[in-house]
Amino acid sequence: MIGLVLRFWAAYVLAYLLGAIPFALIVGKVFYKTDLREHGSGNLGGTNVYRVLGWKAGLAVVVLDIAKGAAAVAIAMLLHPTHMGAMVHDWVLIGAMIAAVLGHSYSPYIKFRGGKGVAAAAGGLLVIEPLALLILLLVFAGVIAASRMVSLASIVVAAAYPALTIALYGDRTALVAMSFFAAAIVLWRHRGNMVRIWRREEAKISYRRRETPATEDRG
Repeated sequence: MIGLVLRFWAAYVLAYLLGAIPFALIVGKVFYKTDLREHGSGNLGGTNVYRVLGWKAGLAVVVLDIAKGAAAVAIAMLLHPTHMGAMVHDWVLIGAMIAAVLGHSYSPYIKFRGGKGVAAAAGGLLVIEPLALLILLLVFAGVIAASRMVSLASIVVAAAYPALTIALYGDRTALVAMSFFAAAIVLWRHRGNMVRIWRREEAKISYRRRETPATEDRG
């Protein structure tokens, strides 16, 4: 019994510490000599990286953030095989994904700052709900194409996620409960964006080449 409890805690602690790795800050400082906390929105996520440093850096950070979310859940899956029961297994994976998202959003490595956790959550869903993730990615891409606002796409996807989970995995109570919790976290983290969208003040992504990080407005 003690061994099982230790494995639970090991999965969650590892997921949190893995999710907390600030890839946006690392990529910015190592390859561009730029601290993303001091440019653009100051957010350590793929969108701000794209706006300040360009699409290559933005894509790299998004891929790395997705990978750490997927790795966090995969490690939990290895530590807790399915013989424990489907319901318990689902909760273990969900707990690992939430821990990774919390680590990304409140990283102990950088004084509990971070990003909004969308990419890390997507990595977790890649392991837990691959079909739902595929549909959500299509919705995400469609909203961005129509609005050029990553924040709006994230909000729409978060709002749609619980309904989609019920439709696809309605018999898995843990996944349904997690979908509402995860959606609430993402929407809460985007509350400022919602206000700016309502006021038509939200920044839109541009496909023009950025000159230098120093020209970026912190608005």
